[in-house]
Amino acid sequence: MSGLKPSQSVGIQVRIRGQVPDGAETYAREKVLAAISHVSEPVLATRVKLAQAAHAPAGRPATAQAMVDVNGRPVRAHVAAGTMFEAVDLLQERLTVRLARVHRYGARRLRGSGPDGHMRWDGEDHEHRPHRHHLPADERRIVRHKAFSLARQTPEDALIDLEAMDYDFWVFTDLTSGSDSVVYRDSRTGGHRMASLGPVGRDREIGGLLSVSTVPVTAGDVGEAVQRLQLTGLPFVFFKDSGTGRGSVLYHRFDGHYGLIAPAR
Repeated sequence: MSGLKPSQSVGIQVRIRGQVPDGAETYAREKVLAAISHVSEPVLATRVKLAQAAHAPAGRPATAQAMVDVNGRPVRAHVAAGTMFEAVDLLQERLTVRLARVHRYGARRLRGSGPDGHMRWDGEDHEHRPHRHHLPADERRIVRHKAFSLARQTPEDALIDLEAMDYDFWVFTDLTSGSDSVVYRDSRTGGHRMASLGPVGRDREIGGLLSVSTVPVTAGDVGEAVQRLQLTGLPFVFFKDSGTGRGSVLYHRFDGHYGLIAPAR
């Protein structure tokens, strides 16, 4: 016997922060359970975070986040709304889409996933994703530094992980070139884009899905990356760390501070 639990019997851990209204925790369990009940693979763990802020950008003080372990593969959704119950409803919708998407593409690893061999995402906007809190530049600090071994994978598989985790970017080592790379959402086009420390050309593009930046990645230290982030106002910068020679990402956190992702040496 495997000992794996079916989706319906998995305990859902709910953490709350702030003045979350009564009944929201139970409501979140019911809604997330409804989302994972359609998953055919074993669901090993499910964690939910509900946070109610006193003030928040765009009048959306309620945020809800879920992380689901589907047979060893994490799937995440993160939303913000005016009320906690509205946020939980949005969380269920977004999580359901992501679980279905990972099932559709993840198992096949993009091989022949559409009639023309390309994967296809369902149309989805990101207006319900949380906005970051604004802090003056002189008050921002790097409050989180993550260093880990980057997955060696194709850009297509990196894109699946990006979508499964509901992130703005995904850092990986390109399986073909062996170079540190990033795939990310392009706010200008609504599509996805790739940048790499190694040589990349238009031949790596996937029509209608993934475009490639051929502009060389800027080299510098973390201090210079901070300056670029402040000047550009972008959600993150991908740069070649002049000290390590590896690709790193400095990004804006939702709390207004910075986070830094760097490959383990």
